[in-house]
Amino acid sequence: MMKVAITSASGQLGGDIAKATLQVLGKDKVIGLARTPSKASSLGIEIRPGDYNSPSDLENSLEGIQHVLLVSGMDAPEKRIGQHRNVIEAAKRAGVSKIVYTSIQGAEEGTAFSPVVQSNRQTETDLRNSGLDWVIGRNGIYIEPDVEYIDNYKQRGEIANCAGDEKCGYTTRPELAYAYARMLTEPKHNGQTFNLHGEAITQQQLTAYLNDAFGTNLSFRSMSVQEYRDDRTKELGEFLGNIIAGIYEGIRNGAANNESQFAQAAGREHQSWESYFDGLKSRSIA
Repeated sequence: MMKVAITSASGQLGGDIAKATLQVLGKDKVIGLARTPSKASSLGIEIRPGDYNSPSDLENSLEGIQHVLLVSGMDAPEKRIGQHRNVIEAAKRAGVSKIVYTSIQGAEEGTAFSPVVQSNRQTETDLRNSGLDWVIGRNGIYIEPDVEYIDNYKQRGEIANCAGDEKCGYTTRPELAYAYARMLTEPKHNGQTFNLHGEAITQQQLTAYLNDAFGTNLSFRSMSVQEYRDDRTKELGEFLGNIIAGIYEGIRNGAANNESQFAQAAGREHQSWESYFDGLKSRSIA
């Protein structure tokens, strides 16, 4: 009987992947790992200790597990490489046969976000060299933060960033979760790397979708990279402000406009943005 484990089950992406995998395998075959297990109790599955900094806990928690979904950590880039290695090595010692990794798309050099991308690429290399079966997903950029930021956009009357006219391959956590549940449970994906996102759109298109969904009259204003960095660091602090600016600089440079392999990974097309935003419109009206 196959048993799978989802790391970071208390997080948004890990929790969504656990729920999607339940739909494929059933409750008894899905285990969640979390640094603080009580924070994932609402999933209704067995939750085991899963601190990336604790190799012994990881090994004990992965006993009897065949496949592991490794959600990329949130620590500083130089720390997360070692943390991910702890998971990989613990999985090998516990007898796990396959790891699926949630990596990212983005500029691999030249932006403040590039060190994060580089750390993910190192984990991809570590996984390919692990001797285990592996699958890698490179996530597009979540569209949810723009939706959650709608009140701020309303106050400003605009969306302003440094992405320019370039397209971005956005995605949503539920769509990623659907794909990862298949990548985790179906052997046909082994040894492959997939870009996971929907139709790439510009900031102007995103603005139009938001206007339609929320009845707003926002406009898009293009900023220079430095202007946007200054704006974000003023609101979010230097570390996070630089990271956000680096993400949008990567979009500006074309690093987020890649061919999508979502359909190959998920077995169906990514949800269209028309459908996604129509759903938001329906909920806002209700």
